[in-house]
Amino acid sequence: MDIKIKRIDKSLPLPEYKTVGSIAFDLYSREEIKIEAKSLALLPSNFIIQTPESHGLILSARSSLAKKKGLMLANGVGTIDRDYCGENDEILISVYNFTDNQVLVEKGERVAQGMFVRIDQGNWNEVDKMAENDRGGFGSTGSF
Repeated sequence: MDIKIKRIDKSLPLPEYKTVGSIAFDLYSREEIKIEAKSLALLPSNFIIQTPESHGLILSARSSLAKKKGLMLANGVGTIDRDYCGENDEILISVYNFTDNQVLVEKGERVAQGMFVRIDQGNWNEVDKMAENDRGGFGSTGSF
Protein backbone atom coordinates (compact mmCIF):
# COMPACT_ATOMS: atom_id res chain seq x y z
CA MET A 1 0.00 0.00 0.00
CA ASP A 2 1.52 3.31 -1.06
CA ILE A 3 1.05 6.20 1.39
CA LYS A 4 1.46 9.87 0.43
CA ILE A 5 3.39 11.69 3.14
CA LYS A 6 4.92 15.13 3.55
CA ARG A 7 7.65 15.91 6.08
CA ILE A 8 7.75 19.44 7.48
CA ASP A 9 11.36 19.09 8.69
CA LYS A 10 13.40 16.92 6.33
CA SER A 11 16.15 16.44 8.96
CA LEU A 12 13.84 14.03 10.78
CA PRO A 13 13.28 10.53 9.37
CA LEU A 14 10.21 9.16 7.66
CA PRO A 15 8.14 6.85 9.86
CA GLU A 16 9.33 3.27 9.93
CA TYR A 17 8.17 -0.09 11.09
CA LYS A 18 10.91 -1.20 13.50
CA THR A 19 10.50 -4.95 12.87
CA VAL A 20 9.04 -7.17 10.17
CA GLY A 21 6.16 -8.03 12.50
CA SER A 22 5.36 -4.45 13.56
CA ILE A 23 1.80 -3.30 12.89
CA ALA A 24 2.47 0.31 13.90
CA PHE A 25 5.07 2.92 12.96
CA ASP A 26 6.63 5.50 15.26
CA LEU A 27 5.75 9.18 15.29
CA TYR A 28 8.24 11.77 16.52
CA SER A 29 8.10 15.22 18.03
CA ARG A 30 9.22 17.80 15.47
CA GLU A 31 10.18 20.28 18.20
CA GLU A 32 11.69 20.30 21.66
CA ILE A 33 8.81 21.03 24.02
CA LYS A 34 8.63 21.47 27.78
CA ILE A 35 5.36 20.27 29.23
CA GLU A 36 4.43 21.64 32.63
CA ALA A 37 3.19 19.33 35.38
CA LYS A 38 -0.47 18.31 35.12
CA SER A 39 -0.90 20.02 31.77
CA LEU A 40 -1.66 19.33 28.12
CA ALA A 41 0.55 19.91 25.10
CA LEU A 42 0.34 19.37 21.36
CA LEU A 43 3.44 17.78 19.87
CA PRO A 44 3.86 18.37 16.14
CA SER A 45 4.58 15.02 14.46
CA ASN A 46 6.33 16.45 11.41
CA PHE A 47 3.98 14.58 9.08
CA ILE A 48 1.03 15.26 6.85
CA ILE A 49 -0.27 11.85 5.80
CA GLN A 50 -2.90 11.06 3.20
CA THR A 51 -4.58 7.96 4.56
CA PRO A 52 -5.51 5.49 1.79
CA GLU A 53 -9.11 5.01 0.71
CA SER A 54 -11.11 2.66 2.97
CA HIS A 55 -8.61 3.15 5.81
CA GLY A 56 -8.23 5.28 8.90
CA LEU A 57 -5.09 6.23 10.77
CA ILE A 58 -5.19 5.41 14.48
CA LEU A 59 -2.67 6.93 16.90
CA SER A 60 -1.74 5.36 20.20
CA ALA A 61 0.93 5.94 22.81
CA ARG A 62 4.19 4.07 22.61
CA SER A 63 4.20 1.47 25.36
CA SER A 64 7.05 3.24 27.17
CA LEU A 65 5.58 6.76 27.07
CA ALA A 66 3.92 6.66 30.50
CA LYS A 67 6.70 4.80 32.29
CA LYS A 68 9.66 6.69 30.83
CA LYS A 69 8.18 10.17 30.35
CA GLY A 70 5.13 10.43 32.58
CA LEU A 71 2.99 11.27 29.56
CA MET A 72 -0.14 9.77 28.10
CA LEU A 73 -2.19 10.55 25.05
CA ALA A 74 -4.71 13.09 26.27
CA ASN A 75 -7.58 11.59 24.29
CA GLY A 76 -6.56 7.95 24.83
CA VAL A 77 -6.52 7.13 21.13
CA GLY A 78 -6.24 9.52 18.22
CA THR A 79 -8.14 9.10 14.98
CA ILE A 80 -7.01 10.79 11.80
CA ASP A 81 -9.66 11.14 9.10
CA ARG A 82 -8.86 10.40 5.46
CA ASP A 83 -9.51 13.99 4.43
CA TYR A 84 -7.15 15.47 7.05
CA CYS A 85 -4.24 15.83 4.64
CA GLY A 86 -4.10 19.44 3.43
CA GLU A 87 -1.00 21.62 3.45
CA ASN A 88 -1.71 22.80 7.03
CA ASP A 89 -2.87 19.44 8.41
CA GLU A 90 0.23 18.31 10.27
CA ILE A 91 -0.68 15.52 12.67
CA LEU A 92 -0.51 16.82 16.23
CA ILE A 93 -0.11 14.45 19.16
CA SER A 94 -2.09 15.58 22.20
CA VAL A 95 -0.33 14.51 25.41
CA TYR A 96 -0.99 15.00 29.11
CA ASN A 97 1.80 15.24 31.68
CA PHE A 98 0.38 13.40 34.69
CA THR A 99 3.50 13.93 36.83
CA ASP A 100 4.27 16.66 39.34
CA ASN A 101 7.31 17.73 37.32
CA GLN A 102 7.98 19.45 34.03
CA VAL A 103 8.71 16.93 31.25
CA LEU A 104 11.02 17.63 28.33
CA VAL A 105 10.24 16.05 24.97
CA GLU A 106 13.22 16.38 22.68
CA LYS A 107 13.14 17.01 18.96
CA GLY A 108 13.06 13.66 17.18
CA GLU A 109 11.93 11.74 20.26
CA ARG A 110 9.48 8.94 19.50
CA VAL A 111 6.24 9.63 21.38
CA ALA A 112 3.40 7.83 19.64
CA GLN A 113 2.67 5.18 17.05
CA GLY A 114 0.31 5.05 14.13
CA MET A 115 -1.45 2.20 12.37
CA PHE A 116 -3.69 2.03 9.36
CA VAL A 117 -6.94 0.15 9.86
CA ARG A 118 -9.57 -0.80 7.34
CA ILE A 119 -12.72 1.28 7.82
CA ASP A 120 -16.22 0.78 6.51
CA GLN A 121 -18.92 3.41 6.84
CA GLY A 122 -22.30 1.95 7.66
CA ASN A 123 -25.78 2.91 6.56
CA TRP A 124 -28.14 3.48 9.47
CA ASN A 125 -31.27 1.32 9.51
CA GLU A 126 -33.42 2.58 12.38
CA VAL A 127 -35.71 0.00 14.01
CA ASP A 128 -38.24 0.19 16.83
CA LYS A 129 -37.09 -3.03 18.51
CA MET A 130 -33.83 -4.94 18.70
CA ALA A 131 -33.30 -8.70 19.04
CA GLU A 132 -35.32 -10.59 21.68
CA ASN A 133 -32.24 -11.99 23.36
CA ASP A 134 -30.06 -9.49 25.15
CA ARG A 135 -27.01 -9.81 27.35
CA GLY A 136 -28.32 -7.73 30.22
CA GLY A 137 -26.48 -4.46 29.68
CA PHE A 138 -23.09 -3.09 30.68
CA GLY A 139 -21.00 -5.47 32.79
CA SER A 140 -23.46 -8.32 32.41
CA THR A 141 -21.02 -11.09 31.48
CA GLY A 142 -19.92 -11.72 35.06
CA SER A 143 -17.75 -10.47 37.85
CA PHE A 144 -14.07 -10.71 38.59
